[in-house]
Amino acid sequence: MRETDINPSNIELLEGHSFDTVELQLFVELIESANAEGLLDEVHSLHVSDVAELLGLLSADNRQNFISLIGKRMPAEVFAELDANVLSDVVEYLDLETLVSAVQDLDSDEAVFVLEDMDEADQREVLEQIPESDRIVLQRALDYPESSAGRLMRSEYVVVPPYWSVGQTIDYLREDDNLPDEFLEVFVVEPTHKPIGVVPLNRVLRSKRPVSIQSIIEEDFTVVSADMDREQVARLFERYNLVSVAVIDDDLRMVGVITADDVLEVINEEAGEDILRLGGVVADETVTDTVFEAFRGRFAWLLINLGTAILASLVIGAFGASIEKMVALAILMPIVASMGGNAGTQTLTIAVRGIATRELVALNSRRIILRELGIGLINGLLFAVIIGLVGAVWFNDIWLGGVLALSMIVTLVVAALAGILIPIGLDRIGVDPAVASSVFVTTVTDVIGFLAFLGFATVFLLV
Repeated sequence: MRETDINPSNIELLEGHSFDTVELQLFVELIESANAEGLLDEVHSLHVSDVAELLGLLSADNRQNFISLIGKRMPAEVFAELDANVLSDVVEYLDLETLVSAVQDLDSDEAVFVLEDMDEADQREVLEQIPESDRIVLQRALDYPESSAGRLMRSEYVVVPPYWSVGQTIDYLREDDNLPDEFLEVFVVEPTHKPIGVVPLNRVLRSKRPVSIQSIIEEDFTVVSADMDREQVARLFERYNLVSVAVIDDDLRMVGVITADDVLEVINEEAGEDILRLGGVVADETVTDTVFEAFRGRFAWLLINLGTAILASLVIGAFGASIEKMVALAILMPIVASMGGNAGTQTLTIAVRGIATRELVALNSRRIILRELGIGLINGLLFAVIIGLVGAVWFNDIWLGGVLALSMIVTLVVAALAGILIPIGLDRIGVDPAVASSVFVTTVTDVIGFLAFLGFATVFLLV
């Protein structure tokens, strides 16, 4: 193709919004002036993911007016990209006919995503308006657990029998209007619909028409159970560089397919959930949650943190007489506890990630524990020298510097051990280490930090 044959208007440059203030104000002005056509033109210039982001940024009133103006003409794919809280708002503003139309226009996996976030009454009402053949497919997916492969799969896929020729397969792909719009692999199934292999699309296109599908089939392929956890599915894609996998039911019949783009969303969601859990926040909290929803999710962990803080205070209180005799202890005490907390969090982060990705398992746990212990000891020795010199010079007391140094070694070693042993222990007893580890690690590092510093000070400086 010559350079002059390229039409720049056909090239879509994705900007990966977030919207700046000027862009957002433009949409607000179009909405407030009820300029439906202008708003629709702007929406059509955006990727569906950017439209979903825009709806999340708008105030509740502007979001409702946005839907009133162009809801019926909004691309159906936008619904599949919306945050759950925004989607629930949007569903309230739409009439049943528009909702049904949007669900029918989506691939089955996207339609399930939209339906699962509706309340039961709305979900049932929409499903009743969908043709029976499509309704059965969607209801079957909704019957699987929320975090399972069955919820993640799409029911549109390409299957052929093994006795077909490449020519028959190509003609079928060209002529059947009911096939999915996009696919990269053709699955080969028995008459009972049990998958026996897969043929990459490039192999179909590069083989001669008389060649049988059976002769070019890849029999070494991956299938997953519809009940498999979606995190496990994501690990399979990452480990084996998969493009898609067949999903089978309890009778080993193929019921769907999961593709790499679906798994990318899972990886992103799971990573975000782990970050939130480490911070003591409910995994599904977003910035679009109401005040009460966010409060309810955070209060429990803050209450637990309050209890652990009281425990640390009781340790300090036990050394109240020592602190009264030497004010320097009160000044230096937070340094030791803070260093222990930060060191413990570093180790904890690595441990939780390792457990989530299965890089940290029972087989190598001893080696990883010794590794973190070594890191804690080295950091403890180095920071003991630094903080010991600082303390000695600051208060002109070499013994105080020595106590500070010794406390730093103990605290950082214990922090390293707590950061690795606590998540491993929680995982062994079936508790998600991302949820509970940070509270326990913080408690251990605070208590040990205060206990070591004040205890050593009492023994070596005040007795």
